Amino acid sequence: MKNNQQLTTYQFEFRLYQRKFKRSLKTHHGSWDIREGIILRLTDETGRVSWGEIAPISWFGSETLEQAWNFCKNLPQEITTDRIFAIPSALPACQFGFESAWEMGNGKEENEAKSSHFSLPYSHLLPTGKSALQAWQTPWHQGIRTFKLKIGVANIQEEIKLFNQLIQALPAATQLRLDANGGLDQQQAHQWLKIADEARIVEFLEQPLPPNQFDEMLEMSRQYSTPIALDESVATLKQLENCYQRGWRSIFVIKVAIAGSPKRLRQFCQAQEIDAVFSSVFETAIARQSALQLATELSRTHRAVGFGVNHWFNEDDETWLEQLWQES
Repeated sequence: MKNNQQLTTYQFEFRLYQRKFKRSLKTHHGSWDIREGIILRLTDETGRVSWGEIAPISWFGSETLEQAWNFCKNLPQEITTDRIFAIPSALPACQFGFESAWEMGNGKEENEAKSSHFSLPYSHLLPTGKSALQAWQTPWHQGIRTFKLKIGVANIQEEIKLFNQLIQALPAATQLRLDANGGLDQQQAHQWLKIADEARIVEFLEQPLPPNQFDEMLEMSRQYSTPIALDESVATLKQLENCYQRGWRSIFVIKVAIAGSPKRLRQFCQAQEIDAVFSSVFETAIARQSALQLATELSRTHRAVGFGVNHWFNEDDETWLEQLWQES
């Protein structure tokens, strides 16, 4: 960082937002009905405004919304660049929100081909249950070829039955991701991996076991042709670095908006050349733009990014941001 950047002073404002899911998002962690987060606004000495977003998921490994709110509340109305880059790693969603706002204000995204975001292939998150059997059709006709299905939510036999029906319905050239959110036991994980190997449509099984069963997942990753991807195990950059040091060389699902510092994430990914899938945390367009910029920079494979989630919300325009500031 240049010294003159360190001396920049910003007027800092923040607002809480809430977005209601169209339907409950069901995962092994439970049902999720409302996405809450914090929008940041930085105004530099020339009057230029930049935006950031703090979108924590505490049960996934980030700070809580309350912790993020208290952090923002305790900051002065004027902050400097060096304060932005001194946020502790215990607040990874805050690190992302402030640093990405700083990058936006410094024109990083404009200089690095934002238009390439739209050329990234997306993975489309299907609903759980029988509605998944039809929900793939519209996105398929829109060009989506990778779909994601949550498992570990209902009875395993019911889920296997649904899986078999789904793969019969899906056209050829489709890839399906199975995401257990750490909700399987070892017997169930082996069962799903065997089924996935036979089906030959599964791109990977995501986080079959809880993060504290890393060694078991590492062993499983060597036993089957279907790859295992870590997700909850690598929620933050610190966890990502730890799993890499412990020998993980299969897929890493990186939820950019809660991983921590974009600067440090870049350094790690560029140094290690990991097989990464960049993924959403159901953030708004503000954090999504920054997250997709990182995905564009750092993706080393042709895997679809996990940002096919906009259909879970109603609003698809940008007027909500103006309304948020007017209402407060």
